[in-house]
Amino acid sequence: MLRSGLRSVRGAFAVDRRVFALAFARLADGIGNSFLIIVIPPYVASSVVGGPTFGLTEAMIIGVILSLYGLLNSLFQPFTGRLSDSRGARKRFILVGLAGLATTNFLYLFAGSYLSLVVLRALQGVSIAFIVPTSVALVNELATAGDRGGNMGVYNTFRLVGFGAGPVAAGAVVAGGPYALSVGDSAVTISGFEATFLIATVTALISLAMVATLITDPSDIERRAGGAPSLSLGDPRGQNVLNPVITLGLATLFMMIGISIFATLQNTVNARLDQASTWFGLQFSAFVIAQIVLQTPIGRASDRFGRRPFILAGMIVLVPTTLVQGFVGTSLAMFVARIGQGVAGAMVFAPALALAGDLAPEGESGTTLSVLTMAFGFGIAIGPLISGFLVGIDFAVPFVFAAGLAAIGAVLVATQVDETLDREGAPTAAAE
Repeated sequence: MLRSGLRSVRGAFAVDRRVFALAFARLADGIGNSFLIIVIPPYVASSVVGGPTFGLTEAMIIGVILSLYGLLNSLFQPFTGRLSDSRGARKRFILVGLAGLATTNFLYLFAGSYLSLVVLRALQGVSIAFIVPTSVALVNELATAGDRGGNMGVYNTFRLVGFGAGPVAAGAVVAGGPYALSVGDSAVTISGFEATFLIATVTALISLAMVATLITDPSDIERRAGGAPSLSLGDPRGQNVLNPVITLGLATLFMMIGISIFATLQNTVNARLDQASTWFGLQFSAFVIAQIVLQTPIGRASDRFGRRPFILAGMIVLVPTTLVQGFVGTSLAMFVARIGQGVAGAMVFAPALALAGDLAPEGESGTTLSVLTMAFGFGIAIGPLISGFLVGIDFAVPFVFAAGLAAIGAVLVATQVDETLDREGAPTAAAE
């Protein structure tokens, strides 16, 4: 039944059924993994967790646990992407990552010290590093030049749905605890925290089962393995200064810094706009909402009209939509600005992945696309640090700084990135 449903959806969106299976799997593990973003801070602050703090405050420990995940995830992606290229394996790497994720989610049930939480979250970061570049590389290899943007859009849409739904569900699960479960003649009571860890474990196992049964590597991937994939900083064709893939990575980094500077400013934004926390939640999620709605249609449009126009337009739109957030005076205006950022992000990310995929040499999709996925993760990690530092100067300064980065990104795309599709949707010389 599931296979039949996937075939039907494939017909509606014209993407490979394995891309849909992978997208559904990432939706499931995204829900479970994003649970922990909401759960870990109150769990660390609860009476369940104790032990040595190594001279750190509780707030600092929470920051280390949350940031270590993103840092290790991003740092390891180029290595796992390159290794999956040289070994000619995508599915095995994804399964290793999902198995690691399921195991660490389950081990949270037994983690009672600050150090154990740090170790588990670090291991999760490494596990995700096995999943992200290899998944995107697999999507790239299952697509063609004529449908790569649409495939990337579908994959990203489902991944973002999981990421966006998880925190909302996690809050409800924790608040609804404790839960009484019947096991045969016995009754077991579990806390809201334990319930979230179990749900996260189950979602990872569901993803693992879906990938194991529904995903296959491209038939020729082993033939293309065994090389030494690499990526030069300069343009290998000699037409521009920077390698266009590196340029797209920088644009992605600048974009995500601009998006994520908002994350640490909740108290400041609420006080400035005299708004309740509900408004901030809406403003924060506006970016994800726009991404979910627009990723697939923009990705498919980039297959028809070209990648570069969308990427460049998105970076240009990112400048005013980021800048204005430092000066708006109403909650609604901030919400609209964040929606605008989401539109800009949707115009950049799926077409940028598709363009990088067009440029990826045969058998080197993992190495090539890990540049963009790594930049995405680093931007999410760096943005809050930058805003936390610059907001002390003035509220507008982080947004002015991020808008400047977006402008630099637009200039880089305009001068260093060439189109990879012609007007008929066929690869241009730049992609060959």
